[in-house]
Amino acid sequence: MVTELENSIKNAAAKVAEYVADVATMTVETKYVEIGANGDVDFDQAKPAARTIIRLDGDSETIVPVRQAETGESEVDTVLFDLHQSNVIAAIDYRASMLDALLGTLKSGIG
Repeated sequence: MVTELENSIKNAAAKVAEYVADVATMTVETKYVEIGANGDVDFDQAKPAARTIIRLDGDSETIVPVRQAETGESEVDTVLFDLHQSNVIAAIDYRASMLDALLGTLKSGIG
């Protein structure tokens, strides 16, 4: 007969496994919208400007905005890229704090 404690442990383990699967890949996407002539903004029309995908194993991929320079070469849109980098750093910090909290919870439950 399965005890209530065993059910609780199984449920907790399932939730931890689900959370770990969720944090295995983190995607940060920075979007922009055009401000209309009347100052109106339609957030449903947001378009991607940069995207970073970070995997728990350390692999990452970043797509950055570029524009055609007067020289004909591509150059990074530094303003959008800097904003995106700030978003990436905030997401990494948030994920780290959530993982620390999860580990703390697990340790306190074991100890």
